[in-house]
Amino acid sequence: MTTSRNSLLALTIETVPGRDITEVLGIVKGSTVRAKHVGADIAASLRNLVGGEVREYAQLLAGAREQAMDRMIEDARTLGADAIVGVRMQTSAIQNGASEVVFYGTAVKLSA
Repeated sequence: MTTSRNSLLALTIETVPGRDITEVLGIVKGSTVRAKHVGADIAASLRNLVGGEVREYAQLLAGAREQAMDRMIEDARTLGADAIVGVRMQTSAIQNGASEVVFYGTAVKLSA
């Protein structure tokens, strides 16, 4: 995974191709906890009867991933980072119907 939001790179690899890491700033993270909505739950239950993608949950999790990643990037920006390397994502169930999404990586400064 490689993404660039306003010139801050977030990469799953440990290096930045063509650039040298000049300073390691530390671990950065971003997380969010999302719960199912009763209306979406009803629609998802109906969709389970006929099969196919459960769009209501897919949209919920996509939004959670975006928010958690944005929070990680903002954490890196506060440190003055040029990039985040070794980015990972983890999810966990908090309780029935609620999930946490966490992104984390190492904030670094890059050579010019």
